[in-house]
Amino acid sequence: MNCRPACGACCIALSISSPMPLHPQGKPAGVRCGHLTEDLRCAIFHEPTRPRVCASLRPEPEMCGDSREHALVWIAELERQTLPAPPR
Repeated sequence: MNCRPACGACCIALSISSPMPLHPQGKPAGVRCGHLTEDLRCAIFHEPTRPRVCASLRPEPEMCGDSREHALVWIAELERQTLPAPPR
């Protein structure tokens, strides 16, 4: 499956814990990546500075659904499910 044009959901909804250009402390979930272009493409897609988590995330029908909105919600839910448990 190829990325949907004008989506960029993974560049917004996904958190990135590793440092990268423009985001030396990583990027929290729900924040637009500084490398997301106006046409919602990754400006560092083919660069070695692209975070590993970004390179490993592949578009899949379940994640991408039939709209950008579906992808944003799906990835946000994945983020919520993978948060560490709060201390007791």
